[in-house]
Amino acid sequence: MKDLKKIVIVDDDIDIITAVEAILTAKGYKVFSANDKKAGLELIMKENPDLAILDVMMTTQFEGFELAEEMAKNKTLNHIPVIIQTSIEVLTTTKPSVQAMAQQFRQNPDYSDLRVILVKDIVTGNAGVDYLNEENEAVWFPVSAFVKKPVNATVLIPEIEKLIA
Repeated sequence: MKDLKKIVIVDDDIDIITAVEAILTAKGYKVFSANDKKAGLELIMKENPDLAILDVMMTTQFEGFELAEEMAKNKTLNHIPVIIQTSIEVLTTTKPSVQAMAQQFRQNPDYSDLRVILVKDIVTGNAGVDYLNEENEAVWFPVSAFVKKPVNATVLIPEIEKLIA
């Protein structure tokens, strides 16, 4: 029997955890969950999952972003693909440098007021988050993918399969 792929879900909404867990378990994944950044980070460090699915707003407005950023900066965790579950609109581009694209959006008067800019290159799949933290500083980090809330299994499963094939 092959080892089950492990996925950690970090979300403060128990209904979303229950729904996503049911979808993933039915597809043969071993699922672990946490309700906030601190518990999520502990669980990710303990389980070393094949993938993490993070909500954005939990105890604080940007808690999911903060967790994803910590994972991206941590040498023992930055290999883990991260999917951000969000209802925030994702801006798409055909430029591989999504960070440069986010910076361009940040300088555009139509987008400069946005606290959060999510960008994905539809050609390469590169994706990332640019958000203004509590000190109004722009913070950038890459992510593997975004999925819209409410989560749709026909979108989520192919995204996961692509990331942990």
